[in-house]
Amino acid sequence: MSTLLEATGVAVEYHRRGASALRAVDGVDLSLGRGEILGLVGESGCGKSTLGRALVGLQPAAAGAVRFDGRDVTPLGRRRREPGLRGLQMVFQDPYASLNPRRRIGDQVGDGYVLGGTGRPEAARRAGELLERVGLPADAARRYPHEFSGGQRQRIAIARTLATDPSCIVADEPISALDASAQASVANLLVALVRELDMGMVFISHDLSVVRQIADRTAVMYLGRVVEVGPTREIWSSPAHPYTRALISAVPRADGAGVLPVELPGDVPDPARPPGGCRFHPRCPLALPECSRQDPPLAVLRDGRSAACVLQSPGEPPRPLPEPREAAPAAD
Repeated sequence: MSTLLEATGVAVEYHRRGASALRAVDGVDLSLGRGEILGLVGESGCGKSTLGRALVGLQPAAAGAVRFDGRDVTPLGRRRREPGLRGLQMVFQDPYASLNPRRRIGDQVGDGYVLGGTGRPEAARRAGELLERVGLPADAARRYPHEFSGGQRQRIAIARTLATDPSCIVADEPISALDASAQASVANLLVALVRELDMGMVFISHDLSVVRQIADRTAVMYLGRVVEVGPTREIWSSPAHPYTRALISAVPRADGAGVLPVELPGDVPDPARPPGGCRFHPRCPLALPECSRQDPPLAVLRDGRSAACVLQSPGEPPRPLPEPREAAPAAD
């Protein structure tokens, strides 16, 4: 599988008056292949949406680089983006905020074709076909955003993205604002389009149960860093990082066993003052004394897995995580 999108050492900082810079993303490495869906998960505030914006150039990187199809992704400015980067697009969480309420839907979707050199009449015709392709009625092109439901507006946003003929989409929480039935419908639409058009997609979500169903691989973020990457099925069956296991344990299961989800203890630390050593160690039930001193890098394991944990050895198969009672207590 050829690499379509690649991030190397990406860091994003927010500068605040009278305070030190807040590093929301800190040295992230990721890759996405053509025709692949990569799920990006983590708690709120972990930096996954900031990373998504940096991947498409909406947020400048303080360090590192992003490359799309062999080209450097430069931050967006006032000038029009170069044609070679138009194949990299984003679907936002709130479709209503990303649509112009004063313009008809057909005109907004047709903008992508016009930017590619298509005349307005032909762009209007193709926009209508694209709206039907994403499951909207034939008269949708003549209507305004406020005339549609949340799920329909997200389909409009997807159609507008497809008008640029993208080869890679970064979808930032694209279904979190929708009801359950609309979530399933939009998620299935995105997956079908990726498979049909052989695109790549980074699917950002806090809902691990959805990511489990649609993603080929999953990357887990905690406090600005990726702590585990691997095939989704393997990560769910045998997580290599304690944080990943904690996230999976917190997912409700309708299995009839009456077992409640396990709450992850503690609060996410202040990203402006991350703890020393492993960033997860103050909340980790498996923390060892060295975890407060060592900051393990994201090490490459076998079988397409990577993890940033002292319990894993680089180049070796992922080790099953012990039960919390088997681990030594964390250092004070």
